[in-house]
Amino acid sequence: MTETMTCAGATEAANAEAQEGKRAYLELHGITVSFPGVRALDRVSLEVRAGEVHGLMGENGAGKSTLLKVLSGVNQPQEGTLRLNGVEHRFTTTKAAIEAGIAIIYQELHLVPELTVAENLMLGQLPNRLGVLDERALVERAMDELKRLGERIDPRTPIKNLSIGQRQMIEIGKALMRDARVIAFDEPTSSLSARETENLFRIINALRAEGRAIIYVTHRMDEVDELCDRVTVFRDGKRIETFESVAELDRNRLIAAMVGRSISDVYGYRPREAGDVLLEAKGLLGPGLAEPISFAARRGEIVGFFGLVGAGRSELMKLIYGATRASAGHVELDGKRVNFASPRDAVRAGIALCPEDRKQEGIVAIASVADNLNISARRHFSPARFLLDPRRERELAQDYIQKLAIKTRNGETVIGTLSGGNQQKVILSRWLAERIEVFLMDEPTRGIDVGARAEIYNLLYELAEAGRTVVMVSSDLAEVIGVADRIIVMREGRIAGCVPKAQASPDELIRMALPH
Repeated sequence: MTETMTCAGATEAANAEAQEGKRAYLELHGITVSFPGVRALDRVSLEVRAGEVHGLMGENGAGKSTLLKVLSGVNQPQEGTLRLNGVEHRFTTTKAAIEAGIAIIYQELHLVPELTVAENLMLGQLPNRLGVLDERALVERAMDELKRLGERIDPRTPIKNLSIGQRQMIEIGKALMRDARVIAFDEPTSSLSARETENLFRIINALRAEGRAIIYVTHRMDEVDELCDRVTVFRDGKRIETFESVAELDRNRLIAAMVGRSISDVYGYRPREAGDVLLEAKGLLGPGLAEPISFAARRGEIVGFFGLVGAGRSELMKLIYGATRASAGHVELDGKRVNFASPRDAVRAGIALCPEDRKQEGIVAIASVADNLNISARRHFSPARFLLDPRRERELAQDYIQKLAIKTRNGETVIGTLSGGNQQKVILSRWLAERIEVFLMDEPTRGIDVGARAEIYNLLYELAEAGRTVVMVSSDLAEVIGVADRIIVMREGRIAGCVPKAQASPDELIRMALPH
């Protein structure tokens, strides 16, 4: 009898322990945030457990960022409650949220570039003796934290000398040194290399093992699959659904929850007849390529390039565009050999590149939408080389804002304040105004939400239907299969094969892309 009772007691204790592990550490109930004319969050409820990575997905404007601002004390809700470990809080300042154990790792990192790594790590809690900074203690504590993060950085190094990935680790270190129990990551891999992303995932997994509650905001399905325990989808300021098991989550169901339509509707492939060869690379060789590359693309065709990081796809696009000098081979446009000394020559010949790194290479972030759109085409209508025609520029900008449905108040809006999808539309508008015939699109939807992706795909189809040629580089298997008419796979600086759309499958493309 005693043994039976002991076993029963052990079972009850185990069940109680399991339930304890499922208890929510962060609870949001009925959170409502309204701005003039806009309800950013509409009675949103969300629970995040200790020891889990909870994915947060949704289109731009779905309410994800507003929710993070409620957590950080930037925005105060008009309705609803927030509890941490069962205790209700209402944050009116960011300091109050930090003191309660909440940390937000934003895309735009909040570091002081001129200060050292150690000073940034302990900003607001610098060690001192009798009011004088204790530099020895500062460096020692910073070294301990850097070791924990797996970063070999001199703590005396100025932040401005670090890579983006290293800076992000310092931002995480700040949160850990304040013993944050709730840590939210907002699109953390958008500017990271594969190695830096791997290190970030290692840190997040360690934080989960320590029992911290992690919120992970992303647009990338593969990251949700690899990292998250559960995922919640937002749409139009509302929580649409929480999926309890990511391992069993159907990709199409997730996209349908995000945008209100199926995955086939997102890609919306439109078949068409291809014309004559417009662009041809013949034996092209240069930095990043292991052997001469040859391929052709026809009018009205979307040619996809797929491969893993380091395959040489972006390098090939820059060789075609004249951004990098080729050591061998040449490019032919409409059957005629062309030699580009610079991208300017390529644009004037009818070839344009929409680069992978939009913010660094595609736009002038502090300039207006109109300036970014007109930056190349203004040479066609400027009365003199150094004089502008403001009226023509305003008209051109407004024309393309309407044609491409760019979401901006007007052409004077600073482009850096727009979403990634709208920035991409401005870049496309720039080249449409130049009468470009060949569009080289390097990761055209990176960092763009699913709904905006559908709009970009529609623009690519319209270009192809107008007889233009589109060459699209993509690391997204579903995207390249869903959009391209033909897929060229690159591996380690070489072409591994070419697959027609009808024969393309994820398994086959991955097999070709993997190093032997």
